[in-house]
Amino acid sequence: MRPTGPRAGEGRLNDTTRHAARGHPLRDSPEDVEVTRHTPDTPQTRSPAYRLAFADQDFLTRRELRPVRLQLELLKTELEFDAQGIRSTMVMFGGARIPAPDAAATAPPGLAALSHYYEEARRFARIVTERSLAAGGQENVIVTGGGPGVMEAGNLGAAEAGGRSVGLNIVLPHEQAPNAHVTPELSFNFHYFAIRKMHFLMRASAVVVFPGGFGTLDEMFESLTLIQTQRMRPVPFVLFGEAFWRRIVNWDALVEAGTIAAEDLALFRFVETAEAAVEAIETWPGG
Repeated sequence: MRPTGPRAGEGRLNDTTRHAARGHPLRDSPEDVEVTRHTPDTPQTRSPAYRLAFADQDFLTRRELRPVRLQLELLKTELEFDAQGIRSTMVMFGGARIPAPDAAATAPPGLAALSHYYEEARRFARIVTERSLAAGGQENVIVTGGGPGVMEAGNLGAAEAGGRSVGLNIVLPHEQAPNAHVTPELSFNFHYFAIRKMHFLMRASAVVVFPGGFGTLDEMFESLTLIQTQRMRPVPFVLFGEAFWRRIVNWDALVEAGTIAAEDLALFRFVETAEAAVEAIETWPGG
């Protein structure tokens, strides 16, 4: 018998209405994912081959799918930045191990001596976020790596100002989680360092670097290299703590050896306080 009555007609009408609302007649992928949850349990439907490709985690994590995963990591964060209306970011790099001043007493002496940079990072982020909010909150949004130390200080300062901030976390072998001050809607997690670095710099209006370790050095030098080689437009580039950076990197020796040009030293400036960093960014040549 032909189906009769409201149920047969309503089903077709509801489907038609949903497709029209989307602006196209085809079923959306989430609908089919939901349908597959209710398929009969048979040897065929239990087979991995039967899974929808885009809903098959085992398939998506295969080595051959790496190009697809790279694209997905780039696209997911890009779409969310657009949805949140963020046009530019103020990048903050710095050490995860640097303690807050109130925790310096129990930290190793070397890290304890750097604890004041936690407070400078916090104050810098607060000042930048206050100015961003006054201009609509879409420009110069604070972005950090989302972890502890200087990163936590940056996200904390933005939260204290009543603004949003971004955390670009990455999966590491030891257990970790984003710090509590990252805006939840802007808390991202990455598998690929390369894609994470792209999202740090794609919208950067300035780069601010605090003392740190291998990760901070990597981020600083890669960013400077992109500017030096004109793969990235020049932006204000500020290093907190001249004594630290001159002890860690012999900049003049690089010039003397000819491995960098003397003018490359003008790509960045040293500062000591949050206010000096803000002033350096505001008065940057060509800014």
